[in-house]
Amino acid sequence: MGCSITALMTPEAIPFPTLQLTLVIPSETPDEPTPIPSPTPQAGPAGKIAFTCQLRGIRFLDQICIINADGTGFKQLTLDDGAAHFYPSIAPDGMSVVYSANPSGVYEIFEVDLDGNTHQVTHGLGTLTSPEISPDGDLIAFTLGDGQTTSLWVINRDGSHPEVLYGPGWDPTWSPDGEKILFASYDQYNSIQLFTIDLDGSDLKQVTQMEFLRGRSDWSPDGKWAVTYAGEPWARELFSFPIDGGDPVQITPSGGNSQGPSISSDGRWVAFTAYFGDIGDEDGCEIYIIRTDGTQLNRLTENDYCDWQPRWGP
Repeated sequence: MGCSITALMTPEAIPFPTLQLTLVIPSETPDEPTPIPSPTPQAGPAGKIAFTCQLRGIRFLDQICIINADGTGFKQLTLDDGAAHFYPSIAPDGMSVVYSANPSGVYEIFEVDLDGNTHQVTHGLGTLTSPEISPDGDLIAFTLGDGQTTSLWVINRDGSHPEVLYGPGWDPTWSPDGEKILFASYDQYNSIQLFTIDLDGSDLKQVTQMEFLRGRSDWSPDGKWAVTYAGEPWARELFSFPIDGGDPVQITPSGGNSQGPSISSDGRWVAFTAYFGDIGDEDGCEIYIIRTDGTQLNRLTENDYCDWQPRWGP
């Protein structure tokens, strides 16, 4: 499990305007100088971020928590201390979170609203992880494991009509138009890379060629680029890359073992897990955000336990 860019535009020719001459008689009082407007400040991050929170400090008994993107409003959403909760993802309307949990011993998909009311979506399909709701709110894409391999599936939001989409594959995320899914799988050289596929299983395309790619990714709101993470253990970094081809660009400053990225709804920020100042400490994972141009690194959580697997929502 994961801890879990512009074509040059030629300006159109601008026609010369018709000249109109106006006689201006200067007044005795000179004009006041035109004030220089102050620069418009850049907007801060908006929305909420759901994440896996190891509140009790016990691995495999994690919970699902949520926080405002400015670091305020922390709330624990799940309360079952006897189960593991992973892979949260906020619904497109921002009113609920889907996740994977194993109260019965097998990982199923659940949904919880912001008041903590929970219901189980799936029953008995297998080991289900990394659920994400489609942009129209009707479907859930997820990973199914059968003990041998993993595959991509899609199911109705109410848990009906599960259908296999592709295998092997894991960590699905929806295109903003809901017509494709970006996911991780193996290329012809048995290297982990990212692929896209249509919902009917057609038009499979490999969209990355990176070393040590891990899998967790997210698609930009304009559909033109995505983020993922790659690197050797304890030396992982976030990268953006164009969906239609091009070189990846590192977003995060080196040295934080950064991973599990998720893009804000406005496409200006990325949330992720990192270990800045805690390299080598398996419990040193915290939630950070950074602008997509690599500026304004901010830490959102600071605990003596692990916070990880962030997923941004409205």
